[in-house]
Amino acid sequence: MSDEPARIEAFGDAAVLVTLGGTPDTGPHRRARALAGAVEARRAGGVRVGRAVAAQTGVLVPFDPLELDPRDARALVADLLAAIEEGAEAGAEHPAADPVRLHEIPVRYGGEDGPDLEATADLLGLTPRELVEVHAGSTYEVLFLGFAPGFGYLGPLPEALEAPRLETPRPRVAAGSVAIAGRQTAVYPFALPGGWRLIGRTDTQVWDVRLDPPALFAPGDRVRFTPIE
Repeated sequence: MSDEPARIEAFGDAAVLVTLGGTPDTGPHRRARALAGAVEARRAGGVRVGRAVAAQTGVLVPFDPLELDPRDARALVADLLAAIEEGAEAGAEHPAADPVRLHEIPVRYGGEDGPDLEATADLLGLTPRELVEVHAGSTYEVLFLGFAPGFGYLGPLPEALEAPRLETPRPRVAAGSVAIAGRQTAVYPFALPGGWRLIGRTDTQVWDVRLDPPALFAPGDRVRFTPIE
């Protein structure tokens, strides 16, 4: 857990924003999900708050200021966060809303499917094969969903693969493209503009509106990539 204190502040007139310190390695995303889950439990119990939205290092808690005083909303969130932090200090696991699922994603690395593989490997001082071995040798956690429907931010990426985004984003990235940027990796759910480095591609659909839910990944899930020889 990070030593940085959490910030709880007004976000406009009808929401409270909680910002948690730390990096993917220190688990703020798990604390964010735990807080969102605690808010949802209070909401189900009749407290006048909206659905909490958890991201990588924060939680947005909306409320109706005509039904709940902003000071009471902030106090509620502060109390829930304090309980979570106290549990963490005591060694308690953050409660999971759903069972953890493991997704195995087969990937064609390099070539037309991964046009940035060789250049990224060279940038990192690796061979393309070494980059693939490191990328496929880790199990990633779905930190949160964002940017586009079904786009899961997966991490943390091993430090050996930490690379900046492309200087010039592509106007179109094909669906199923597997990419890296910073300390995270991702699968593009459908054709989108994007500036992440493309190292492979999968035929696995991570977003399908015919399914319920349409997103394959959920926050807290685990993901492993398997090279297709």
